[in-house]
Amino acid sequence: MALIPRIVAHLRQGGVIAYATESCFGLGCDPHNFRAVKRLLAIKIRPQKKGLILVASDLKLLTPYLATLSPAELSKLDQLWPGPTTLLAPAHPSTPHWLTGRHQTIAVRVTAHNDTARLSHALKMALVSTSANRSGKKPCRRFQQCLHAFGNKVMVIPGRIGKRKRPSTIMDLKSGKIYRS
Repeated sequence: MALIPRIVAHLRQGGVIAYATESCFGLGCDPHNFRAVKRLLAIKIRPQKKGLILVASDLKLLTPYLATLSPAELSKLDQLWPGPTTLLAPAHPSTPHWLTGRHQTIAVRVTAHNDTARLSHALKMALVSTSANRSGKKPCRRFQQCLHAFGNKVMVIPGRIGKRKRPSTIMDLKSGKIYRS
């Protein structure tokens, strides 16, 4: 990806990106940059208390945000990932509150979407991942929709969304309870 150096610079400056995911474009930023997360939440018109999803190319990039997981929980991750299941897992005590919101858990996913996985791998980081839309509106499914919806507030990365029609399933890792299917 020839865009990677530009994307890295944009993220370091607290920028927000839009990128293709499994079912729609996602809005993302550096999860450690409070200013960037605040900017993303303002663009989306989403309250911080809800928390955010982190997406990555592999578990190693999510591990710093997670409390220690049992062998059974790790086995469950192996069964579900990579794939379109977001898990609510116990957050590591050092996980920033702007990611967890009012929760003790963090929403995480190892993606099977090639473009998203390549982006995370190239950036060597997990990314905030929330649908590219203003709260209550339909998510953007095409590059041009993102440009129209967000203008210069967001760096839109060219890409194609996956074939999935619905957003990722959200499941609690400990209880198995499904919050979104």
